[in-house]
Amino acid sequence: MMTKGFKDKLGEGGFGCVYKGKLRSDHIVAIKILNKPKANGQDFINEVATIGRIHHVNVVQLIGFCADGSKRALVYNFMPNGSLEKYIFSKEGNISLSCKQMYEISLGVARGIEYLHRGCDMQILHFDIKPHNIL
Repeated sequence: MMTKGFKDKLGEGGFGCVYKGKLRSDHIVAIKILNKPKANGQDFINEVATIGRIHHVNVVQLIGFCADGSKRALVYNFMPNGSLEKYIFSKEGNISLSCKQMYEISLGVARGIEYLHRGCDMQILHFDIKPHNIL
């Protein structure tokens, strides 16, 4: 219901597709449908608990999740400008960034990663945390 039939696909990664959605409160979200659910539901809950405790201006925030049998979804704040990946790895080559913009992006990425390594109240070992996935 939130994605209106999965009609507005934002992207796709190794763990699933991401769709634009809207909550009943009219809050726009990005919903990642996990395509390789783990057999152990406890692993999913542990991951949600870990990701849910990350709060930093340069890291997209998990705001909820859905679990129904083997179906799993993560609900994130929507980034209206899209993922940083589209600016860094543009295939069209028509997205031009000034030196100042590149500097600000680099600084934001560094701050987000530094938070994950040192500023977070818990140690995180997560192999999918990389700049173009979360910043």
